[in-house]
Amino acid sequence: MSEQSAQKHSFQAEVAQLLHLVTHSLYSNPEIFLRELISNASDACDKLRFEGINHPEYYENDPDLHVRVSLDKENKTITISDNGIGLTQQEAIDNLGTIAKSGTKDFMSKLSGDQKADAQLIGQFGVGFYSGFIVAEKITVESRHAAADVADGVRWISSGTGDFEVEQINKASRGTDIILHLRDNALEYLESYKVKQIINKYSDHISLPIEMQKEIWQQEEAAEGEEAKPGQMVKTDEWEAINSASALWTRNKNEITDEQYTEFYKNLSHDFDAPLAWTHNRVEGSTEYTQLLYIPSKAASNLFTREAKAGIKLYVKRVFIMDEADNLIPNYLRFVQGVVDSADLPLNVSRELLQESRDV
Repeated sequence: MSEQSAQKHSFQAEVAQLLHLVTHSLYSNPEIFLRELISNASDACDKLRFEGINHPEYYENDPDLHVRVSLDKENKTITISDNGIGLTQQEAIDNLGTIAKSGTKDFMSKLSGDQKADAQLIGQFGVGFYSGFIVAEKITVESRHAAADVADGVRWISSGTGDFEVEQINKASRGTDIILHLRDNALEYLESYKVKQIINKYSDHISLPIEMQKEIWQQEEAAEGEEAKPGQMVKTDEWEAINSASALWTRNKNEITDEQYTEFYKNLSHDFDAPLAWTHNRVEGSTEYTQLLYIPSKAASNLFTREAKAGIKLYVKRVFIMDEADNLIPNYLRFVQGVVDSADLPLNVSRELLQESRDV
């Protein structure tokens, strides 16, 4: 009996089901979508910084890089915009239309050693964009690459069910607008206070300004003899930065005063007293990370209870990942407060948890 030759087959994927898993099972907290999309926008601006070294014309007449978040209650949309490198039509098809393809990872692979060390690019898994479908029933992306003409913009539209549409459009400004058409159960994200809260939690230390339209309180005047009418918050044409755009731990410690260290500790720990001591180091080796750790001047009231948690916050390239990172410090040092920022520690795909590893 002759032996049959082995046959090779490719894995098949049910794309609609895979998208459903990414958007409904991968992320434990719905608000993560804003962190992921702002991180992508930040990456697009960093890519322009690198490309702009050899192509200064890419900046056109708009050199100040930023990310903007717009809320439209009437149309039930959130728009995350950047004036970064932008996408060509083919890049939109390749990067947005391929799950787990990271344009940032591809870009990083082309950088030299020094450039790679300087880059603050965040994306790595190629799934963060799809977190938008956690809250959106449809996503529209409008983009123009910095090297392209106004008539060579692209519009990409998908409802997250396994297919997408692409068309060529006119787009006056370079960069990308991601428009989330919100589900009825996600309309809370149209409240500016809620969005600002999420930005301050996850993206406060990203080096770019993250801007929203400035709001002012407007009191309607009542006619004579009428009761005073209720006032309301009204958007202006002015944009204001929501994040601090500064991470103290990334600065050279010779440039930081004791007062700045103390103020950062008080904001971090919500302790009114100054710390007893602190240590600020950049550790290099098989794993590179920066740590800024504080010893409080007084023991916390819950120090000897089971509820006491580690006071370490974990960041990856200035993006907040998790609170109470007890894997990073022995239990007997749980009174220590501070931050650890590393791009090398292994995270799960949703970037919400540390994986077990020798480095950790």
